[in-house]
Amino acid sequence: MAWMRRPDTPTARRGRSGRATASLAAALLAAGGLSAAALAPGTALADGRAGAAAADDFNGDGFADLVAGAPGGTVSGKAGAGYVAVTHGSEKGLAPAPGTVVSRSTAGVPGTATAGEGFGETFAKGDLDGDGYSDLVVGSATAKPGAVILWGSPKGLTGGTAVAGFGHTPQTGDFDGDGQTDLALFGPAEVGGDDPVTQEARLLKGPLTREGTPAEQLDFLDRSQWWGYDSDGPACADDDSCVDGPTSVGGPVRPKAVGDVNGDGSDDLVTWLYEGDGVWAHHLFTGSATGFRDAQEAGPIGSVGDDAAVGIGDVDGDGYDDVVTGSGEATAEVTVRYGSASGLGGREDAFDQSLPGLHGAQEKGDHFGSCVAVADVTGDGRAEIALGISGEDFSGLTDAGSLALLRGTASGVTGEGSQVMHQNTPGVPGVAESGDEFGAACALLDTDGDGHRDLVASAPQENDAAGAVWALRGTGEGLTVEGASAFGPGHVDGPVAKARFGGFLR
Repeated sequence: MAWMRRPDTPTARRGRSGRATASLAAALLAAGGLSAAALAPGTALADGRAGAAAADDFNGDGFADLVAGAPGGTVSGKAGAGYVAVTHGSEKGLAPAPGTVVSRSTAGVPGTATAGEGFGETFAKGDLDGDGYSDLVVGSATAKPGAVILWGSPKGLTGGTAVAGFGHTPQTGDFDGDGQTDLALFGPAEVGGDDPVTQEARLLKGPLTREGTPAEQLDFLDRSQWWGYDSDGPACADDDSCVDGPTSVGGPVRPKAVGDVNGDGSDDLVTWLYEGDGVWAHHLFTGSATGFRDAQEAGPIGSVGDDAAVGIGDVDGDGYDDVVTGSGEATAEVTVRYGSASGLGGREDAFDQSLPGLHGAQEKGDHFGSCVAVADVTGDGRAEIALGISGEDFSGLTDAGSLALLRGTASGVTGEGSQVMHQNTPGVPGVAESGDEFGAACALLDTDGDGHRDLVASAPQENDAAGAVWALRGTGEGLTVEGASAFGPGHVDGPVAKARFGGFLR
């Protein structure tokens, strides 16, 4: 596809000091040698503007930078080895060039391209070393190859640090509430029968050094949460019966989203957790100074394989983040569970496309909430909810897909004033086709630094699974198609065939 942009007329960093201890790094982390020149973007607009959240800004220019995963990309002749592409923000939003493409074959990135690894299946952003520039932790479709940390700088991403064996959905956040960004890591785990299995997990306290050494390795779970089959409590850490403990969790666990649900200053983690006997459910792991507490269920209980999208943000503006869960096999509804000082205290909304004010009709297979992103677009202090509808049919097309933006209000989510868009919406680049699955992934980022989050969405099945990404600017009134753009893997000089570009966005 040709890069398309509609005509248009057309921020602060934080620094931290850190300390380091040398306990975990030798076992987990090894420094690579990626040069600044290898990953440098174009010239930064370092003008001191207040713009993008620091967690989204790799070069500190005040514009959020987009990361798009392409886990199906062929790298060094290895099908499905995968890569990520970084597209930098600017006063006019995202521009695909100059950008950054990173794979296991990029000079200085640890490891080698391996067929089927799916590098870029998942990743997380955050200022891990406390220098005021966001860093990127890239995982893979499988956890065994481990993850890679790329470090932010005034010239963009630099360096490559290996995280051995923990490539499964890395997550960043201030989980212990000390003002530093921490890193939560997960090893591989598969369902082994009727009961949960032990899944290795690590909680690395920030700041990390560029060699990957954390300030401290925290117990992953608070002692009150430890248990085992043969012995309960802390004793399970001393024998093979330990399932939940300082370095493990009962799994399989799939981390989904990070935010502060109870307003205590420690970030919480929503996970998709296997409860046994074929039952999965979303759980809220509450952050604390002594590790996570598995406090509450955070979404509908589902069946095996029902892996719904999740987003976290303050929809009603009360100071507590809310958990938004997309539809899955168990339910066709989107669920909003509202945060409070006691966590998820029972107040919730559940709705489908029949929500008053929301354009469209509820139909089987729509996959309402195929992606979920929650952030303040309009600037009124309440988060909007972006929802993919990747299975939406229209104009005789099957699974063409669409996107909805719902408003947050003091009383919660509403369909009034909502917006629904797809590739046939006037002003949106491209043409809708059957099987595109537009809205499979989405993110809300302030790519133009104006204080309004912009919507970035993808159709990984576009152009025979090459994939593509769209950007729609946010305003005080919501989304606008003015200045809308779309680009695919070829525009960032990435491998094209079956890349599934935009399979994951952040």
